[in-house]
Amino acid sequence: MMGCKGYKGNFNGYFFHCFGHFETLIYMGSFLGVIFHFLGGFASGSFYIPYKKVRGWAWESYWIVGGLFSWLIVPPLAAYLTIPNFGEIISATSGKILGLTYMFGLLWGIGGLTYGLGVRYLGVSLGSSIMLGLSMVIGALIPAIYYDFFPQVGKDSFSLLTGNNWGLVVLAGLAVCIVGIVLCGKAGMMKDKEMGAAANTDPHGTEVKTEFKFGIGLTVAIISGILSACFNFALESGKEMAVVANEAWKLANPGEGEFLFQNNVVYVVVLWGGLTTNFIWCMYLNAKNKTFGDYTNKKTPILKNIVFAALAGTTWFLQFFFYGMGESRLGNGPSSWILHMAFIILVANMWGLILKEWKGVSKKTIATIAAGIIIIIISVLLVGYGNSLRASGDAEVQTITLTKQH
Repeated sequence: MMGCKGYKGNFNGYFFHCFGHFETLIYMGSFLGVIFHFLGGFASGSFYIPYKKVRGWAWESYWIVGGLFSWLIVPPLAAYLTIPNFGEIISATSGKILGLTYMFGLLWGIGGLTYGLGVRYLGVSLGSSIMLGLSMVIGALIPAIYYDFFPQVGKDSFSLLTGNNWGLVVLAGLAVCIVGIVLCGKAGMMKDKEMGAAANTDPHGTEVKTEFKFGIGLTVAIISGILSACFNFALESGKEMAVVANEAWKLANPGEGEFLFQNNVVYVVVLWGGLTTNFIWCMYLNAKNKTFGDYTNKKTPILKNIVFAALAGTTWFLQFFFYGMGESRLGNGPSSWILHMAFIILVANMWGLILKEWKGVSKKTIATIAAGIIIIIISVLLVGYGNSLRASGDAEVQTITLTKQH
């Protein structure tokens, strides 16, 4: 096996230099894919913490300042640092692909905004469980079902998943994760009942006003869950740009596997859509609530507020930065979206325990949330195992191919 000592190549090739046999590379790819998705989930579950340091600004004010970094400033910067010619790739892409990618980004942005309405009418725990669960299932399965009707090379169809052991294990991981989400939602409802108004905070600790209306709430939650899954649809729509970046990188770096940062060029376009919906909404709230003065209010720590909002926005973007790295190792399929959502839910609930948001609840409630977290961890292990089974099959194919060649 080749050692890592003295390696002078780029970051993407480092892992592949360290492990000489292609079988090891494939297994390591699956493992690293899970690790990268964990880092993305950690970023998503943690990004709101800097916002809590903002003082004297309304939600819409610090949200859009952070959003400018999330959706407008950091994505092209990340693309430039990893894909210097990303602008040429975007300009060479057809208007249809750019339009679809932007449109799904726009819809995803609306899905994020309707999340607030969902928790208002269903409560934080029930609303979050329904919306996150739907987003996970729809984002993971709809593209696979689509590719059954419109097959494309390199895309995982639903029949491919159900026709292979590794695919069945991945789908089992999805089902198990849904059970974990339901348990976490159940625990949240138990917490709400035990703690009353003090428990009415979203996963980021922001106070939420609830007005229970099941019919309206369920409708909004379903819409939000579907639209939130549009981020994955956007990535699928813009995949051609990632493929161009990946092929160019592989041509310049032969034998070093898939390009870790290939999705960064796609994020630029997707997040323009997210910026559009969030900017319009925040400007509307600024006007409605007369909070435009926040940005120049000298009675508030303006510079500190901008810094904390920028830190939160940058951390938010890192979830997808690492998501792209994870997807480059696990390939195009439902696994990446399942792991991404699972780690977000897992980290958010872990932060709740660490920050003592569950302090004062009964042992039964603690046991329920703990069971939910453990089951989500099991689902992650199942999805990871499914991908290792797939890697094993890929390694066998590669071995046979190389044997025939020699």
